[in-house]
Amino acid sequence: MLPRPAPPGRHERWRRAAARYGPVLAMYGVLKLAGFAVFMYLLDAAGDFREKHPRFGGGEHTWDVLGSWDGWWYQQIVLHGYDPALEPVPGATGMITLKGNSAAFFPLYPALMKLVPAVTGLGPYGSGMAVSVVFSFVAALGIHAVTARLGGPRTGLVAVGLWAVWPGSGAEWAVYSESVYTALAAWACYAVMTRRWLTAGVLTFTAGLARPTAVTLVAALAVAGLAEVWRRENWRRPLLAVAIAPLGTAGYLGWVGYRMGDWNGYSKLQDGAWAHKFDYGRHTLDVLTSVAVGRTDYHFAMPFEDMIGVAVVLLVPVLTVLLVRLRPPVVLVVYTVLSYLMVMGTQQYFGNVSRYLLPLFPLFIPLALAMRRLRWPSLATVLGTAALASGSYAGYALFELGVP
Repeated sequence: MLPRPAPPGRHERWRRAAARYGPVLAMYGVLKLAGFAVFMYLLDAAGDFREKHPRFGGGEHTWDVLGSWDGWWYQQIVLHGYDPALEPVPGATGMITLKGNSAAFFPLYPALMKLVPAVTGLGPYGSGMAVSVVFSFVAALGIHAVTARLGGPRTGLVAVGLWAVWPGSGAEWAVYSESVYTALAAWACYAVMTRRWLTAGVLTFTAGLARPTAVTLVAALAVAGLAEVWRRENWRRPLLAVAIAPLGTAGYLGWVGYRMGDWNGYSKLQDGAWAHKFDYGRHTLDVLTSVAVGRTDYHFAMPFEDMIGVAVVLLVPVLTVLLVRLRPPVVLVVYTVLSYLMVMGTQQYFGNVSRYLLPLFPLFIPLALAMRRLRWPSLATVLGTAALASGSYAGYALFELGVP
C-alpha cells in the first residue's frame, strides 16, 4: 500500500494561494487604482468641491468627498447610533415632508466601521474607507469565483476587470455600502452554485442587513432552494437556507417599525425624507422619455449623470438576454432580473441607477466570455482605457455632477 502524500506545508499553501488569487487581486487593484487616481485629479483640477458643504459633496481635501452624501450618514451612525423617528418638516407640503433620519441606512456597514478602530485606531471616515476597500477585493474574488466556474479563470479575470470600471464603480472606494453588499451577494450565489446551502443562507441573511435590495437575493435563493427540493436530491439544508435568508432584512425593518411605532415606518421615511418610493416605473419612464427628446423638466434632473444612467438602464436588458442564453444557474438569473426591476420600479434620483445596478455582477458574464478571446495587450488596452475614463463617468459624474 502506497503511503499518503504529505499535506502541503505553510509556504506551499501560501504559494498556491498567491498563484490562484494574486492575478485576481492585481487585476482589480491596478484598474481601480487608475480610475481612482483620475477621479482625485479631476476633483482637484475642477475645485468645485471646495465651494460645497462637507455633507453634500464638499470638503477641505479631495478625498473628503468620498465621505459625503450617504457617507456622512454612515459616519453619524458610528458616532451617535440610531434613533428611528418620523419627524415632520414644519410647514413642508412638497415631496420632502420628513426630516432625514439615519434609520434609512441599514446597519451592517456602520457596524463593520465600528469594528475597525479597535484594530487600526482610525476614525469613522478612515474606518468606512477601509471597510469598503477591503470588501471591494472580497467582491472581486467572489465575482471571479462565480464567473470562472462558468467560463474558466480567464473569463473570471475579465469579469473582475469589468467590476472595477463599471458605471457606478466610484462607490466601491467610498464610504458607501455597495462593496460590502456585492461581496456578500457574489459569495452567496457561489455558495448556491456549489450547493453549500447553509453558507448561502447565512450570507444572504447578512446581506439583508446591508441593503434593502437584498430581498431580490432572498428571492433568488428561495427559487434555487425550492428547485433543489423539487428534484428531491436534498431538501433539509435548502429549506433551512430559505428560512434563514430573509431574517436579516425582516429583522431590521421590524425593529425600525417597532421603534417608530409604525410598522410601515421605514417606507414612510424613505418616501417622506428622500422621495424614494415604489411607483411601478412611472418616474423611470418619465426620465427616459424626457431625456430622449432633450428635456430636463422631470424630478431630480441632473443631465450628465442621467445620460450615464440611461445608457446603463438600456444596456442591462441586452446583457440580461445574453446571460439567459448561456443558461446559467437560476440563482443568477432571478437575482439579476428582480434587482433590475426593483430599481426601475422605484422613484429616486435617476442618475443613481448606475450605483444601484452596480451589484448586478452576473451581467459581466456574457461580456467577459466575449472579451476573453482578446489577447492580453488588447485586453489591457480596453480595460485600461475604461479604467482611466471611469474616473470621470463612474467617479466625478456620480459625486460632483449628480447626487450618489
